[in-house]
Amino acid sequence: MFFLKVLPTTKMVEGYSDRYSGVDAEKVMEALGLMRRASLLIRELEAYFAGHDLSQLRFLVLVIIDREPERASLTAGEIADRLDVSKPVVTRTMRALEEAALIDVSSSSRDARSREVALTRAGQEKLEACLPGYFAILDRATSPEGA
Repeated sequence: MFFLKVLPTTKMVEGYSDRYSGVDAEKVMEALGLMRRASLLIRELEAYFAGHDLSQLRFLVLVIIDREPERASLTAGEIADRLDVSKPVVTRTMRALEEAALIDVSSSSRDARSREVALTRAGQEKLEACLPGYFAILDRATSPEGA
């Protein structure tokens, strides 16, 4: 999350670039703008997911399972490998999704140490309910008026 509401002025950044070698004020201003827009987008998405009783991470777990239609399930390890969060966080997230009956976690028939994770009907319905609004938010964020 990027917490600046008001970005520094170009003049201010140029002052720093005069003091520190290798600082391109234009690139810094571009990066700061990108960070601000990304932060606002994340906030909008978090509010959207909260309205669907999800978090961004819970939504992403559902999408990760769903995005491989040739497979009925993924292992918990495969899901963790596809996310940029720690394994304990993934474990807690999957436990919450299982308690909400959005995923089904079972022992793997191929590896007793592994757990298979599949969407339940409720999980599929939740994902289908979220995807249109999710894509609309991303579309607005990348359109010339929204960017």
